[in-house]
Amino acid sequence: MTTPFPFTAVVGQDDLRLALLLNAVSPAVGGVLVRGEKGTAKSTAVRALSALLPEVAVVPGCRFSCDPAAPDPACPDGPHETGPGTQRPARMVELPVGASEDRLVGALDIERALAEGVKAFEPGLLADAHRGILYVDEVNLLHDHLVDLLLDAAAMGASYVEREGVSVRHAARFLLVGTMNPEEGELRPQLLDRFGLTVEVAASREPDQRVEVVRRRLAYDDDPAGFTERWSDEESSVRARIIAARELLPSVRLGDGALRQIAATCAAFEVDGMRADIVMARTATALAAWAGRTDVLAEDVRQAALLALPHRRRRNPFDAPGLDENKLDETLEEFAEREPRPEDDDPDPDGGPDGSGGGGGQPPESDSDGPQDGDTGARPEAGEGGEPQPSGTGSGEQQPVRAAEPFRTKVLSVPGIGEGAAGRRSRARTEHGRTTGARRPQGALTKLHLAATIQAAAPHQLARGRAGRGLVVRRDDLRQAAREGREGNLVLFVVDASGSMAARQRMSAVKGAVLSLLLDAYQRRDKVGLVTFRGSAADVALPPTSSVDAAAVRLESLPTGGRTPLAAGLLKAHDVLRVERLRDPARRALVVVVTDGRATGGPEPVALAGRAARLFAADGVASVVVDCETGPVRLGLAGQLAGELDGTAVTLDELRADSIAGLVKDVQRRAA
Repeated sequence: MTTPFPFTAVVGQDDLRLALLLNAVSPAVGGVLVRGEKGTAKSTAVRALSALLPEVAVVPGCRFSCDPAAPDPACPDGPHETGPGTQRPARMVELPVGASEDRLVGALDIERALAEGVKAFEPGLLADAHRGILYVDEVNLLHDHLVDLLLDAAAMGASYVEREGVSVRHAARFLLVGTMNPEEGELRPQLLDRFGLTVEVAASREPDQRVEVVRRRLAYDDDPAGFTERWSDEESSVRARIIAARELLPSVRLGDGALRQIAATCAAFEVDGMRADIVMARTATALAAWAGRTDVLAEDVRQAALLALPHRRRRNPFDAPGLDENKLDETLEEFAEREPRPEDDDPDPDGGPDGSGGGGGQPPESDSDGPQDGDTGARPEAGEGGEPQPSGTGSGEQQPVRAAEPFRTKVLSVPGIGEGAAGRRSRARTEHGRTTGARRPQGALTKLHLAATIQAAAPHQLARGRAGRGLVVRRDDLRQAAREGREGNLVLFVVDASGSMAARQRMSAVKGAVLSLLLDAYQRRDKVGLVTFRGSAADVALPPTSSVDAAAVRLESLPTGGRTPLAAGLLKAHDVLRVERLRDPARRALVVVVTDGRATGGPEPVALAGRAARLFAADGVASVVVDCETGPVRLGLAGQLAGELDGTAVTLDELRADSIAGLVKDVQRRAA
């Protein structure tokens, strides 16, 4: 068994360690989501926590880790008699990103259930994690339906398996910890809200601290057991403190003053729902117990807000999580407990939880990738005074303009039926969706088609010597349900940033349209990529990724100017698709070309662009051209490009979901 890195030997990451320890003291806090770049000890700290948790008493032989002092009356292995039980270390169970639903919640032996009428249940990871830690690395890459099952079990403290009339329920109370790299995509806001606390981690910029990280890691790799032994005293001290805090927790008093500060803070920052208030209350109580106090202080409320609120303030996927600490301090001061004074009898008409100096609740972040309001600094693409750098972009470059307000777009989907990753855009054969037929299972049976199974077994009952009431079912009779749902696609944006698009009002509208399509891609679980072309070349501004907010940042800082190398943009996009097809062959692509259709620069630019477009048509790639041409006189070049692509052309106005009826929702390829 691998010796985990000692929790107390982790350098820095104070917020991460505190959030994990608070959940160890009070699992009711609701778990931790750890967000940060790669190589920041996220997984190391989580795995190290399991060694600090006190041992748990379990019923001997129970696969569901029932507490012998209060066994679960509905335990599938029960009923159990109360007794002393046996002690074992608390488990840390890891949920792989590629895990199946059966591996998570457990599996029923369908064959025995049909033939014998018994509930033969094989527990899953939720049962293994009961009274321990369930750790999900890269939780943002986990399939949505698995995340839903996971969070439902965490909220209810129980797991339910319902299939073909067979029902099993067992307790599943665990400390849920997820880690993620935001560069690889975000979690949905409603899923973010289900995690009690969220911590942002980053590598230290202090050389001395980085040296200590390397020194300790090398020492651990050379001698894991010896290194762990040297930190045993610190580990024992923290373990004892966790036990003491757990014992003190029921005695901690959360007074009306602290509750009022919690409610005022959540109202001031306009968080949705009431879960934030409850999580803050539990976190503040755990903080007091961790500090060895029986009263919750204002400092506990402040720390609880910093851990529980930032991720609940996101209104869309392009908002960065954060909290204005000045506004937080003002709110806490305004609603702090104080001795009553005569003037308190007259309510202050200007008072209230939202105060007067809000600042929008969004802290300035020096390391933000995106442009901020009023940002007048030089862009990477432009030199001082707006002069372009020698990158082959041509002359006449203009500074980036801000995108117009995004809007809800029409649904664009890939024709046919795919077999890609689960999502919400195009039709696909998936494990979840409506049942369309039955087939023989390939590998383990996951979704039984009951009627087809009975139909396959019925003709053989006499030959099999059926005598009792049960149906004699064999493996060859089982049928898997064939289901149709929706898949996520690769939406590759090819954006014209040339001089013909450089009119500020026009480019602002174009960016607003692309931003709207990015928001739609986020909601439909797509991967996105961004190719831009201007001057004499095309660039891959963003390789295909699940992080649509990264695409939004690249789009916002996109400058314009120069000629229109349309062919170069299409050829670059074709190369991106070729490489991505090798990496993810099951994911189908949708190419969105945003241009007015003009092609300039080089010999025969129009003919060259036509030949490049026909490459997509030959490969059967679904495409749509967003026609950005404006004005009373239109050349219709975007429509001609759509014809060469064997795709569809739509105007900016037609792209809106509330535009006039008539725009087909699917991207239909034209007949040859």
